[in-house]
This record gives sequence, structure tokens and C-alpha cells, in this order.
Amino acid sequence: MPLTDIDINTLIKEMTEAAKKELKSKWKEVKPFAEQQLKSFAENIKMIAVLKAKGKINEEKARLHLAIQKESARTVLLTIEGIGLIAAENAINAALKVVQTTVNKSIGWALL
Repeated sequence: MPLTDIDINTLIKEMTEAAKKELKSKWKEVKPFAEQQLKSFAENIKMIAVLKAKGKINEEKARLHLAIQKESARTVLLTIEGIGLIAAENAINAALKVVQTTVNKSIGWALL
């Protein structure tokens, strides 16, 4: 199934649940920021899939785009008091890991 056919809401839900498990007691405070960042991440993944299908992005540019998105999410999480770099990294990595197989298989690159 091409990524363009995958339900973005399912990706967001799976990513959010994984991040929530990592951030545990801080989740209540982090939730609105994390949810927005994960929604943006999922939308960017879908955009990359659409651009790939149209032949308008290559793997290198797609990876760069996701690196920028990851840095943005990390920066947002680090602005919240009590969230350290390791916690932010673990939350982002957990969120991406749960959708990694689906995304990579669908897009045709080892993007995540």
C-alpha cells in the first residue's frame, strides 16, 4: 500500500501513544506540544510520499527534510521545564519507531 493511502490519523495516534509512554509523568504538561509536533511529523511524512510519487524529491532531500522536522520537535520538547535531551530524543525515536516499518515499506526507502 502506498503511503499516500495510509491513514495519517492512525500514524499520529501510534506515534502519540509511543511518545506518551516515554514521557510518562511529564505527558500532561507536554501533551499539546508533542501532539502538534507529531501531527506535523506525520503530515511531512505523507508530503514526502506524495512528492516521491510525483518524482519531485529524492531520498537525500527527504532525509534532510525529516532531520529538520526531528530537530524542530526536539527543540519544542526541550523548551518544557523538566524535559531533558535524552527524554526528548527517546520520545521522538519511540514515535518514529512504531511507524518505521509501515512508512519505509510504503515509501520504498529506508527513510526512518
